[in-house]
Amino acid sequence: MNCPVPQVTIYGKPGCCLCDEALEVMSRIQVRVPFLLEKVDITSSADLHSLYGNDIPVIHIDGREAFRQRVDEARFLLLLSPTD
Repeated sequence: MNCPVPQVTIYGKPGCCLCDEALEVMSRIQVRVPFLLEKVDITSSADLHSLYGNDIPVIHIDGREAFRQRVDEARFLLLLSPTD
């Protein structure tokens, strides 16, 4: 059975060291487990900046919030695993 590739979205902004750390963790995992990665700059939207400004990075997996500020590598892997 063919499982869809997960969609991961990171909400952050340029110059954010926690965002850079989260991207490093996700890059290591993406080598082993394929997923689509979308980067959203919260400074491009007042609504996003208001929603996430103090908590970035915020990571969503398939539209559901999974992490704020830090990405736990083991949990990220678990969340990407198919559940059939």
